[in-house]
Amino acid sequence: MDFENLANALTLTNLALALFGVVAGTVIGSIPGLSATMAVAVLVPITFAMAPASALILLGAIYTGAIYGGAYSAILLNTPGTPSAIATTFDGYPMAKRGDGDLAVAIACYASVVGGLIGALALLLLAPPLSTVALAFGPVEYLWLSIFGLSLIASLSTGNVLKGLAGGAFGLLLSCVGVAEISADIRLTFGSSTMIGGIEVVGALIGLYCIPVLIDLVATPERHLKVEDGVRAVRFREGARIAWASRFNLVRSSIIGTVIGILPGAGGSVAGLVAYSEAKRTAKPHQKFGEGEPDGIMATESANNATVGGGFIPTLVLGIPGTPPDAVILGALLVQGVRTGPALFDGGGSIVYTFIFGLFIATILMLPTGLLIGRYAYKTIVTIPKTILVPTVGFMTIIGTFAIRNSISDVIIMIVLGSVGWVLSRFGFAASPIVLGLILGPIAEQGFVQAWIIGDATGNLMGMFFGRPISLAIIAFTILSLLYPVFQSRRAKRLLEMQANSND
Repeated sequence: MDFENLANALTLTNLALALFGVVAGTVIGSIPGLSATMAVAVLVPITFAMAPASALILLGAIYTGAIYGGAYSAILLNTPGTPSAIATTFDGYPMAKRGDGDLAVAIACYASVVGGLIGALALLLLAPPLSTVALAFGPVEYLWLSIFGLSLIASLSTGNVLKGLAGGAFGLLLSCVGVAEISADIRLTFGSSTMIGGIEVVGALIGLYCIPVLIDLVATPERHLKVEDGVRAVRFREGARIAWASRFNLVRSSIIGTVIGILPGAGGSVAGLVAYSEAKRTAKPHQKFGEGEPDGIMATESANNATVGGGFIPTLVLGIPGTPPDAVILGALLVQGVRTGPALFDGGGSIVYTFIFGLFIATILMLPTGLLIGRYAYKTIVTIPKTILVPTVGFMTIIGTFAIRNSISDVIIMIVLGSVGWVLSRFGFAASPIVLGLILGPIAEQGFVQAWIIGDATGNLMGMFFGRPISLAIIAFTILSLLYPVFQSRRAKRLLEMQANSND
């Protein structure tokens, strides 16, 4: 790690590749269905003729840009462009509805840059020691981690917690459709060959989030988003002041995202939800999460972008992809002849450090390009008539869903789930618990079955599930997240009683 590697990253070619990657990734990530994984996979072939460091810089820039790009549709359309932007919809869309969509876009950009820089810094300084964290996680730790994620439904549910838990259970049920993770049993297909492949997560996400919005757009005569005093530019100065005031939340959420990114398979969606839940748990009395709170956007966007750098740690040091896009990038590395592993930072240190500096540069470039693209995206979404907006978004959802597996059945499932989601929303059931159950269900099932098999084979079943230190720590956090809403409601009730007594 020296100035020579930094100089290599700052060559005109690598700067141009970083800029192109950020722009392309942001645009692709903003389209529902075209996830970060797809953005990276589509552009992998053009890297085969490049030098390894340049190829890595391009793919890393596309990845980080796509993660940020998902915030646009999450804020302006209530539809996560990527799964990692699920929690961005909680406060981003309410801000847009009240006329602060431009501010929300600016806040998301600042948070994404901070998260990306902290994740890249962890990759630069802590890669070898932090990689041991990933090795310490076995099947039972992933089981408890997924249960911890499911327990967040209680704290994320605004309104009726029971309805949130019911939605999570419905998502778990949907995750069981098709071939079982371990045993390969065929379940809940009702004799349909179409359902053997299961319910694709991104398609389900598009349907549950986007279709209800499209139905409401058609059903209501009002404008999609509130606009006061014409269309303004993105409020980058005001967003910078808000981000600076909440710098502790940004750093904490970025660290959460980095740590979760290190865990193979967890990804930005889990990181964003955990960071959002922690921000909500430590919120001040005047903060109303779920109603357009800027700290909610900052928590999830900084966390999901920090997973980019965090996910590269096990990918480069252990050869274990931290997230699905990392798996695609790992394949591109193997084609380039780069062998990952503990010795990579010694034998191939020049390539790795040039890439890390390039990731820093791409993240910094995301600030001006993100604000610029966000400005025009906001103006377009706000001013475009519904007669154009609805068909355009509907077309993108269909194309995005079809492109994932080239299956028209996925499109039909997406539309059906979206219609079901709209009906459920009329009765107070939110889409987020359903999606969370659908994402975490396979992780929980695989971890449970594998841990059961290992525990049964070793004759230590209870020790396998309840005798490992990391598992016990995750169980403690799970219990805390389940009990916290109860403590919070009792505390609020006690404060109201004290205020009533003081008024008397």
